[in-house]
Amino acid sequence: MQIHIFSKIALFSLISIPAFAEYRVYQYIVSPRLQTRTPSSFTVTSTLDPKTYVTYHGGMNALRINLLKTWTCKGNTSASDICDDPVAKLMLESTTKELN
Repeated sequence: MQIHIFSKIALFSLISIPAFAEYRVYQYIVSPRLQTRTPSSFTVTSTLDPKTYVTYHGGMNALRINLLKTWTCKGNTSASDICDDPVAKLMLESTTKELN
């Protein structure tokens, strides 16, 4: 009897709670700690937070990163690329309106 009641409660909980998905995107300027003759900084867009990114790619002794900006991708994000920066999209739209 208790299993039957628990099953009904579990089923009701799964049906009544909508699921929302989102993830945060970070954009960095990455440069090596050891300076070379040519500038070797580059821009990276990643879903890894700053601490995880540095740890995954060699640690604080190997990399120097500067966070440029961050934004959130909302909605169903399964099997999709990283969403575009919403500020860049707004800037492009405003520039297009000014040219017309």
